[in-house]
Amino acid sequence: YQMDFQNLEALIAFAIENEKEAANFYEENSESEMMSGKRQMLKEFAAEERKHQKMLEDYLATGVVGRLDDYRFKWIVDIKRSDYVDAVAYKPGMAYNELLMLAMKREEAALKLYNQLQDKADSDGAKKLFKMLCQEEAKHKLALETMYDDYMAKMGD
Repeated sequence: YQMDFQNLEALIAFAIENEKEAANFYEENSESEMMSGKRQMLKEFAAEERKHQKMLEDYLATGVVGRLDDYRFKWIVDIKRSDYVDAVAYKPGMAYNELLMLAMKREEAALKLYNQLQDKADSDGAKKLFKMLCQEEAKHKLALETMYDDYMAKMGD
């Protein structure tokens, strides 16, 4: 089943919005008291999401994928912590573990989206782009899930 580019374009536009939202989310929460210990990591996540946004925008504008030749693909473990939890809505002042859970769910959704796009992409370059984005979001998800587990262990869960 060949996906027409209009659909693909719509999905990519959706992905761009997602990346923007994610970057804002990480930037805003890096300033929150609870997350201040992880401030640097969250700021890095935000910067990475902005980079993804730019890559997607460039691809949407030109149909050409930026150079990914030096990108290292490696297997990222999915501990699937977030897969068993319902999506949580963001509210200011939410608990640390809820914030982490929310971030995990976002990364999980992004991962699913890029997997879909990878399946539907009709050029090797585009496939590689989406595969790269999958890996990047998987890395974030793993980092967040690890933070979550560490926190829950401290809480005696």
